[in-house]
Amino acid sequence: MDDSQKTGKKFGKKFLNKYLIVFLIFTVLVTFFDEHSLIHRWQTYRRIVRMEKELKYYQDEIETNRQKRNELQSSNENLEKFAREHYFMKKENEDIFIIKE
Repeated sequence: MDDSQKTGKKFGKKFLNKYLIVFLIFTVLVTFFDEHSLIHRWQTYRRIVRMEKELKYYQDEIETNRQKRNELQSSNENLEKFAREHYFMKKENEDIFIIKE
């Protein structure tokens, strides 16, 4: 090998090392220290998933409560049954026995 080939290889190694170092620094910055880092994006994604689950739960609860409300408003018999079961209301000539499990 002559001197020009040796200097070319040395230049190539230095050149690749500079770009490798810059790439590694860029990767570290983007992954950990940037405002929109990968870690921040991952945490945001998890928060969105959790909030979507909560939204689904509350929508189901709203629908269930809406059905119960419609059932109670449909007739006085259903309203009386609800009051007796949940608030232990009674008529004047009745006795109530509460059995706890």
